[in-house]
Amino acid sequence: MKRNLTSYPEHLLLIALLVVIIIASSFDILLDISQGVGAYHIVQEAIITLLAIIAMVWVLRSLRQKMREIRHLRESLRAQYKARDQASVDSSRQLATARRELAAEIHQQFERWGLSASEQQIGMLLIKGLTLKEIANIRDTNEKTVRQQASSIYQKSGVNGRHGFSAWFIEDFL
Repeated sequence: MKRNLTSYPEHLLLIALLVVIIIASSFDILLDISQGVGAYHIVQEAIITLLAIIAMVWVLRSLRQKMREIRHLRESLRAQYKARDQASVDSSRQLATARRELAAEIHQQFERWGLSASEQQIGMLLIKGLTLKEIANIRDTNEKTVRQQASSIYQKSGVNGRHGFSAWFIEDFL
């Protein structure tokens, strides 16, 4: 939202009031001069006019300063949003890279343990935290078969059950 003078109605009202005072005082001074009114009265009205002009300039400068500050804050906020978004993109890229590297490390470890392709699939699903029943449903196989393959995985990897199996991979991260 772009802010301009109309975004500050209280300032506009004050400026309008000051303009009316300046115009009315100026006409009154001209009228008083043409009618030969005393200098003391003309000086008083001139001072009022001058004070109104000074007040109007002060309000306009103050308003201009506020608008500059708002513009600066808006630019700063945009820069912060852009930096945050870039950091988020960088984090996402780093996370994606880390996931790929972890998956590659897990696959290499599965190979070192001599797991079959089927055991490797089940091993990944176990690491992800799926139950044996969920794995059986995903693989469209019998739960007993998945249980036997899981036991084979634990034996080949030298761990005692699914918690030890998962912990083997995240131990170094903790």
